[in-house]
Amino acid sequence: MTEPDAIVIGGGIAGLACALALGDAGLRVTLLEQSDSLGGRARSCTAAETGDRIDLGPHIMLTEYRNMLRLLGQLGTRDRVVWQQQQLLTLVGRPHPVTVRVHRLPAPLHLLPSLLGVPQVSLRDLASNARLFWRVARLGRADALRLDDTSAEDCLRAMGVSERFIEWFWRSAAMTVMNVPLERCSAGALLGFFRYLIGTSGFQVGFAGEGLGDLFAPPALRRIETVGGSVRLHTRVVRLTGTDRAACGVRLADGSELRARWCVAAVPPSCLAPLLPESWAARHAMIGDLASFAPSPYISSYLWFDRKLTRERFWSKVWSPDTLNYDFYDLSNIRPGWSERGSVIASNIIHSQRAEHLSDEQIVAATVRELAEFVPEAEQARVVHARVHRIPMAIPAPYPGSEQRRPATTTPIEGLLLAGDWVRTGLPASMESAVRAGWLAAEQVLAAANRPRQLVCPLPPMQGLVRLVGGRAAR
Repeated sequence: MTEPDAIVIGGGIAGLACALALGDAGLRVTLLEQSDSLGGRARSCTAAETGDRIDLGPHIMLTEYRNMLRLLGQLGTRDRVVWQQQQLLTLVGRPHPVTVRVHRLPAPLHLLPSLLGVPQVSLRDLASNARLFWRVARLGRADALRLDDTSAEDCLRAMGVSERFIEWFWRSAAMTVMNVPLERCSAGALLGFFRYLIGTSGFQVGFAGEGLGDLFAPPALRRIETVGGSVRLHTRVVRLTGTDRAACGVRLADGSELRARWCVAAVPPSCLAPLLPESWAARHAMIGDLASFAPSPYISSYLWFDRKLTRERFWSKVWSPDTLNYDFYDLSNIRPGWSERGSVIASNIIHSQRAEHLSDEQIVAATVRELAEFVPEAEQARVVHARVHRIPMAIPAPYPGSEQRRPATTTPIEGLLLAGDWVRTGLPASMESAVRAGWLAAEQVLAAANRPRQLVCPLPPMQGLVRLVGGRAAR
C-alpha cells in the first residue's frame, strides 16, 4: 500500500476541512476516525422512534461564518441553510419576551433600537456600557490577551456597567455565546467576540435545513475519496510516532503503524494528550498544557409533541440562577416539509454540570416547564417521543487564562500540526473556528509541500463607528 503524504486524525469539521483541502491540492490523504460516523460534535443521527435526522446538539450559524459557508459552498450544500432574515432572536424573560432585530444602522447602532425597547433595563443601564464599548471598539489581539486572566464579571464591573445590565444581558451572553458562567469566563475571550458582534452589521442567524452533519460529512467523504484519499472509520489511533523532534506517523489500536510526512491532529485536547509521546510533552510547554483545557459539557434534548406549539424558529431564555435550558429551536419551523407536523423542540442545557445528577426523565420534565414559560400550550401538549444527549465536551471552556494557552496550528514537533475549534484562530470555539483551523493546518502542509494555497477567509472587517474608532486607535 502506498504511504499517504498526510494523515489527519479525527473526522470532525476541522479534520474533514483539512483533508478535503489537502486532497484537492493533489496530496494523498488518509483520514482516521475512531467512531462509526463522521462529523464529530456536529454529527447527525437518525432517531429510531421517528426516522428523523437530528443532531448531537442543535446549533446556529451566522452569515459571518465565512469559512463554514465557503466549505458548504464547495460541497454544494450551502443552499440548505435556513436564514432568520432580520430577526436575530427572541429573548424570553419577565415581564415579557423581547425580539432583537438587526437594524439598518451603522455598527454598533444596529442593535440599539431593539435594546431601547427592553423593559428589564433602563436607558441609564444601557449608557453604563459606554466606556466598555469604547474599550471594545479599540480592542486588539494583544489587548484581549492582557484581559485573559481577568474574569468577565470583574472586568464589566471595573468598566462601570450597571448590575442590572450585567444580570440581564451579560450573564445571558456568557452562557449562550461563550458556554460558561460570566464569573468563570475570560474577559479577553468574551470581549474579543463582542467586538465582532457590535462591529459587523447586517448579519443573520441560520440553521441547518436538515441534519447539520449531513450538510458536510457525506459530501466531504465522497469528495475526499474521489480525489484519491482514504477515510477509515472504526480506526483508533493510540500513539503518534517519531523522534524527539519530528512526527513520522501513527500507531493504531490493532498494532499496525501508518507513516506519513505530515500528521494533522484534529481532535480535542483531552483526546490528543494520550496520543503524544512523553518526551514531546516534557520538551515542549505547549504540549504539556493540554491537560489544562477544561470541557464545557452540554445536555441536549429533543422533544416530539403531538401538536404545533409555535411558529417561532429559535429563542433563548435570559439568565437566572434557576435557568437550565437557554436556547430552544422548533425544528418543525426550520426543516423544509415539516411545517404541518407537531412541534419538534430541540434545546440545550449549557455548561451542564448543574444538571448532571438529573435523570433523562427529569431533564425532559424540566425542559417542558421552561418551554411553557414562552409557549404555555406546552403544558397541555403531550410529549410523544423524547431523546436526551449528554455531551461531555461541547467546547473547551473559555475560563480565565485559556486564550493564552490556545496553541498555534504549527507545533515545535516537525511534521505535526493541530486543528480544531480550540486552537488559536482568533474566534471562540465554534464551527467557524473549526473550519478555519482545518484550513490553517492545510495551508501549512501545502506550503511545506511547495504547493502553497490561500484557503482561509479573513476575519470579518469592522464596520461603522467601530471601524472608525478602531482605525484611529491602530494609527
